[in-house]
Amino acid sequence: MLKKQQGFTLLEIFVALAIGLVLIGGVLSVFVGMKTTTQETSSMGELQENGRFAVSLLTDDLLRQNLWGDLSSNLSSGLLITPAPANPAGDCIGGGFNNGSFPQPGVGSFRTIWAQTVDNINILDGCIDDAVIDSDVIQIKRVVANPVAQADIQVNRYYINSGFENAAIFLGNAGAVPTVNQSRIWEYQHHVYYIREDKVGDEVIPVLMQGRLQNAGNAMSFNMLVEGIERIHYMFGVDTSGDGVINAYIAPVNMLENYWDNANNVKILAVKLYVLVRSIRPDRNYDNDNVYQMGDVSFDASGDNYRRILFSTTVSMPNATLRTF
Repeated sequence: MLKKQQGFTLLEIFVALAIGLVLIGGVLSVFVGMKTTTQETSSMGELQENGRFAVSLLTDDLLRQNLWGDLSSNLSSGLLITPAPANPAGDCIGGGFNNGSFPQPGVGSFRTIWAQTVDNINILDGCIDDAVIDSDVIQIKRVVANPVAQADIQVNRYYINSGFENAAIFLGNAGAVPTVNQSRIWEYQHHVYYIREDKVGDEVIPVLMQGRLQNAGNAMSFNMLVEGIERIHYMFGVDTSGDGVINAYIAPVNMLENYWDNANNVKILAVKLYVLVRSIRPDRNYDNDNVYQMGDVSFDASGDNYRRILFSTTVSMPNATLRTF
């Protein structure tokens, strides 16, 4: 005799569906939470990587600012056994009378470091036409830390042949290397750093740019270094009394003209560097209401959807104490 099979009641089905929905909801909640955490971790990791890379590049240049190989003093036109090359066409020329790529005779101290807070997209004598307002631009002049063999000289680069007392700057394709007693050859560099904005689709992405001195026909070659660098600010530690002690940290806008000359009793002994890094893409689930303090200036995120990290460091300037003839 067959037994009558009984199914689930309507109430049992509803209870089972409800339990299933609760379980599915819990799984989805965990999944969404893990995905959000992964995205946040990835974004913060990207910010950390970009910021550290930018700080490392700028620190390396600042540490070696005013380094001229074996020369025991600051670089000045009076030391050159041959005239310095003329500043190339289209050169990035900063403030002051002698602030191009090369020292020029009879026009004041040669500035190997100079900065300004951007108040116009066109800066450095028209060399740059897309700078971000309220960030800082900086010029740094130096040589590469390792000497160069004469056989390795490249035609599109400038070099300095420097001894203890004298030096000569020359272009790699100029032919013979100028003679300097007990000297070595070093690659001569003039770097410019600034921030511009690139539009990619609907997003505007801040980018750290570097200008590098090239040959006479193309003074500066600009390349993108790293995305997401939104603001850079410098505070210069100045010794105004000649005793080797920093009297104040001063923003570019407040620097007196003679402070940039690194001459007599006024020296720039250190630089406080602030780098504000922003995520490339916004996170619509995140509101940034933070105010980022960079020395004497601040940046207000104003409730936008970008994550940011502020990096800061202080860089000493070991070459600032070289004697001046």
